[in-house]
Amino acid sequence: MGKLTTKGIEAELRRPRDKSQKLFDGGGLYLEVTKKGKGHWRHKFRVKGKERRLSLGAYPEVTLRMARDKHYEMRRQLAEGIDPSDARKRDREHAEATFENIAREWFEKKSVEWEDKTKQMVKSRLEQKAFPGIGRMHVDEIRAKDLLDMLRKIEAEGKYHTAHRVLSICGRVFRYAVITGRTDNDPTSALKGALVKEKREHRAGITEPKEFGALLRAIDSYSGEPSTRLALQLLPLVFARPGEVRHAEWSEVDVEKAVWTIPAEKMKMRRDHMVPLSTQALAILHEAQRMQRTSRYVFPSVRSVDRAMSDNTLNAALRRLGYTKEEMTSHGFRASARTMLDEQLRKRPDLIEHQLAHAVKGPLGRAYNRAEFLDERREMMQDWADWLDELKATK
Repeated sequence: MGKLTTKGIEAELRRPRDKSQKLFDGGGLYLEVTKKGKGHWRHKFRVKGKERRLSLGAYPEVTLRMARDKHYEMRRQLAEGIDPSDARKRDREHAEATFENIAREWFEKKSVEWEDKTKQMVKSRLEQKAFPGIGRMHVDEIRAKDLLDMLRKIEAEGKYHTAHRVLSICGRVFRYAVITGRTDNDPTSALKGALVKEKREHRAGITEPKEFGALLRAIDSYSGEPSTRLALQLLPLVFARPGEVRHAEWSEVDVEKAVWTIPAEKMKMRRDHMVPLSTQALAILHEAQRMQRTSRYVFPSVRSVDRAMSDNTLNAALRRLGYTKEEMTSHGFRASARTMLDEQLRKRPDLIEHQLAHAVKGPLGRAYNRAEFLDERREMMQDWADWLDELKATK
């Protein structure tokens, strides 16, 4: 039986004092009373000869009975050779290692590299689709079935594409949890092929030479923002992804060597990518430089030189030129180049794929490096640019 009583504690808290005082209950449990009459429970114990103290909470929120229960549990841990400090730390880490907490931590670290649209999309899919189902669960406790149950609800809404994207995001969160030592568990790997196959979104691109020549002439006559016209003119010459063009920086462009090196963090495949620049592409960049507004971006936003051109600008310009999204998109320039380089110019498929920054492997199965076949690709890009000039001239 302990020495303290609730009545005795209340009396002690009301008693005036000029220094703090410890009221012992036995076995290392005591209530520390401050000069202002506030009480805090403490447990004093020894591990390997070293004295330690743990807080058990403030009185009266933690009652005498509650403090004794906590104290009893810690004494049981000590009897079993468990350090209560370590046990509390593990409990805290376990409570913090929920899927939602780790996902928000991952998002905070990774989203600094993303565009605003991507940030909003990923955050929305986590908060609206993933967290309601598995957010409060510890990452170690989530199984493939838990994930599948959550994803089946998304599929039931007919949102098959969203279900695949949510699974992909969850996989990245679980891999982050593994890397940071919170779990060895990644249940997403067991769900390969489990979801309804998504319909791939078609990104329209003109592949008929005469129609493409008309598009190029329309772009040359674009009467909107000059930097938008220049970006549209550059897209078919380099056939990089629109986001890569919009975020191109002058530090990435080597005019002397006529090459634009896109850093890995901007690439979908997370590898540096070299884009040989034709004389026509260089001329567009020279014009962009003459219009430069002291921005690090080749194509800055019209609202701020510190930001890249917005993600809807190029597609909006195509709509202004009279092309619907079913006819042509900014991403469609890649499909146009891929098809016509093959069918019209008879260029090697591996060179085309490599220039598109797709995953291309050599005969021995190794991935090409960023400078692989640079001379051949440079020749292909110049031939392509010259052929586009011919298309524009042929009405």
